[in-house]
Amino acid sequence: MSTAILTGLPVPGSQLGPELRSLGFDVRSAQRPEDLPGLLAEVPPGERVALVDPSFVGHTHALRLALTDPRFPAAAVAGAMAVQAEARPALARALADLAGAPAPAAAGTSVAVNAPSTGTGVLVDRVAAALEDRGTAVHRPELGSLVATVPAGPEAGFAARKAVDAVDDEAVRLRTAVKSRDGFFTTFFISPYSRYLARWCARRGLTPNQVTTASLLTALIAAGCAATGTRGGFVAAGALLLFSFVLDCTDGQLARYSLQYSTLGAWLDATFDRAKEYAYYAGLALGAARGGDDVWALALGAMVLQTCRHVVDFSFNESNHDASANTSPTAALSDKLDSVGWTVWVRRMIVLPIGERWAMIAVLTAVTTPRTVFYVLLIGCAFAACYTTAGRVLRSLTRKATRTDRAAQALAELADSGPLAESFTQGAARRRSRAGFAAPLFAAFGATLVLVEAAVSGPSWACAGAAVGYVFFSGLAVSVPLKGALDWLVPPFFRAAEYGTVLILAARSEVNGALPAAFGLVAAVAYHHYDTVYRIKGGSGAPPRWLVRLTGGHEGRTLVVAVLAAALADRGTDFTLALTALAVGIALLVVVESIRFWVSSGAPAVHDEGEPA
Repeated sequence: MSTAILTGLPVPGSQLGPELRSLGFDVRSAQRPEDLPGLLAEVPPGERVALVDPSFVGHTHALRLALTDPRFPAAAVAGAMAVQAEARPALARALADLAGAPAPAAAGTSVAVNAPSTGTGVLVDRVAAALEDRGTAVHRPELGSLVATVPAGPEAGFAARKAVDAVDDEAVRLRTAVKSRDGFFTTFFISPYSRYLARWCARRGLTPNQVTTASLLTALIAAGCAATGTRGGFVAAGALLLFSFVLDCTDGQLARYSLQYSTLGAWLDATFDRAKEYAYYAGLALGAARGGDDVWALALGAMVLQTCRHVVDFSFNESNHDASANTSPTAALSDKLDSVGWTVWVRRMIVLPIGERWAMIAVLTAVTTPRTVFYVLLIGCAFAACYTTAGRVLRSLTRKATRTDRAAQALAELADSGPLAESFTQGAARRRSRAGFAAPLFAAFGATLVLVEAAVSGPSWACAGAAVGYVFFSGLAVSVPLKGALDWLVPPFFRAAEYGTVLILAARSEVNGALPAAFGLVAAVAYHHYDTVYRIKGGSGAPPRWLVRLTGGHEGRTLVVAVLAAALADRGTDFTLALTALAVGIALLVVVESIRFWVSSGAPAVHDEGEPA
């Protein structure tokens, strides 16, 4: 139970008390401002505490945004504020300082509707300003048309209540439950009704995590239907995949509608989309195999391509989002195009985001074959990858920017370099200057070396030797901080090299079961890389170094797979068993550590509100 403290006696006839109770607060009242420190001390230390002016007039959702959002240590609107446990000491100090201080001459004056608190005579706003002055960040939610005010007198109160009546609180709440930026298919074919499904879930006490889990289970059932290999199974799989996507949209809308954000929800949201999509690829491959068509190489290729697309997104954004002097004529042109209505939707659709991609997969599953699904998916994703990567390379070459140490650290963590490459950062190479494009060139050369040799020689000791060369060049690529204009390409090159080598060697081995085992291995490693991304986005840094070292890093795993292929590919199923054992071992390590981290209290609440993946 959270506690709301009115900073004075309740106003007769006010519905403020019932509104606060409907938001989950136990309501108490202070006789005088001097009583506030004592009332605060009576509240158990771990609870959220809200301070509300008894004359507050506004929408319930304005109070909800200010008082119940768990993502912020402190938040406020005019006349109301809340702090969580970590900001309680700062609130106690602010109250102690202000309790005996005389109010400003403007005390009792009205705060403008929707205006931020700026240290007016309203005590709550003075406390919020004092918190900010003492270094505590106070989140001030965007209210839009919602009202939050403390009127100075009857006339101002009448005007405020009239403003409240003029705006439909629930309509605003439903509208803002939907992402402000999303794909065409999601915006026009899903969100118009999924927001009502989110409200239905909220009114029945369902949580976003429960909806997320339902979406995962629905997608897994869809994958099972696809694995039957029958036309009826394919039709059912397509329909269930679309319904899984509806639930996927609903969980985020439910979180925004009811402000139910959590660290566990962040982990589920960050990983389940990929788990659903890649499990569905496996289901299609199994279904095709039942019909006598082996498409495991296509399924694995689709997973590799999609994961590499995502690491391009993440690397580019991490490299540039806090760069200084961050200007580019290419970016300016992109922003200009975004001001023209139709180009916005064309540019969002052309990158084949999750909504468009899943809709295409679902329809093609129902009416064509798994092989056709993968061909179209690979062509579409390859075109999208070329389009986005080319645009980002052009932006990087024309951008005048100084990249930060934090960005260089993030790219190093995304690289996932193990002990072999790590040795280069500790030797003479780290002290040597080099040209600005050396890092991506080293990474690209190493990746090309191992991929071409794998394609030409297949599972052989020559390929294992190329993998040793890949270790060398990948070490050179990360031997100095990644601050160059194109250094964000280093992690994608590493992902393409590792995943592509596994794919090519498994396909060239022609060993029964090698490709499904390789699919499992890449899925386990990709999970580790997505987990790394979302930890970085949450500001908590990469997984612990012991985990990266124990899993070998990208270069160590690539070398191990190349050696296993050379030694075991001509010994029947031994290569398949080795890949399977490697996949299981890595999966156990990374999943257990990931679960430990994301359910811990120190994990960040990451909720992706950026471009759809």
